[in-house]
Amino acid sequence: MKEIKFDSRIPDEVVRNEIINEIMCNYDFFNYGLLSKSTCGREINYIQIGDRENMVLLSAGFHGMEWLTTLLLLKFTNEIGKCLKTGQTIAGINISEFLQNRGIMIVPCVNPDGTEISINGYKSACKYSNLVKRVSGGNTDNWQANARGVDINHNFNAGWHELHKLEQKSNINCPGPTRYGGEYPESEIETKAITNLCRNTYFRHAIAFHSQGEEIYWQYGDDMSEKSELIAKVLSISSKYKMAQPEGLAIGGGFKDWFIKEFKRPGLTIEIGKGKNPLPLSDFNDIYNRLEEMLVLSVII
Repeated sequence: MKEIKFDSRIPDEVVRNEIINEIMCNYDFFNYGLLSKSTCGREINYIQIGDRENMVLLSAGFHGMEWLTTLLLLKFTNEIGKCLKTGQTIAGINISEFLQNRGIMIVPCVNPDGTEISINGYKSACKYSNLVKRVSGGNTDNWQANARGVDINHNFNAGWHELHKLEQKSNINCPGPTRYGGEYPESEIETKAITNLCRNTYFRHAIAFHSQGEEIYWQYGDDMSEKSELIAKVLSISSKYKMAQPEGLAIGGGFKDWFIKEFKRPGLTIEIGKGKNPLPLSDFNDIYNRLEEMLVLSVII
């Protein structure tokens, strides 16, 4: 079994595929597949283990410069593999016992184009490279959107029209590095990839990982499940992250909001780490170690 390094590899497309291939080679019991292809043709993949009838969805990489979230879920996937192969525990919990009647689906990178642009520059946007260069001024370090300049987490059909008005009041009315929600809800391939997955698959709850702030968002509108607050409290106690409410342009349009509205089941956003995005790779081990127990609890609760 090959030891996989996570704390020295920024997960652009090449590295991300290398890590996933290493995981699949080490552990042949994961199901691995393609959800869709991005605007630029990059793969949006999933990894699945356990009971397919009772799954939790963990997803990351919605925003380009928040690539540490992708590493977080890939390392957690690897630790699950170790647990199942060797019988060891994760954070003192034997997750294999729970996977008899629970399942996990992990989507490590919802927005692979945005991640690539943030890490490797505007030329990674392929036919949209001129657009990205123009609206970013050539500096894509803080790029959040997809290759078309649409912020995926403003593109879901939950309060989209209200959010769109707020964007316009803030002079956000065209493609850009962040916060532009597109011409209409689910206008983007990446958004449709995750919404179609949820429409075709039962998830008892769904969690989206972002950075940064060490906060947990769990509320949206009046459609929340009674279990939503309980899950948020358990994860907050484990991680010592604060339960919080979004404000202003962070209200509506997001995956968590859409999941709650669409299915009346718990949806959460977890903002990992603290500092300035993109969080440095040197923060990764401390963030993962702090959240490992919370990741396990998010599956078994």
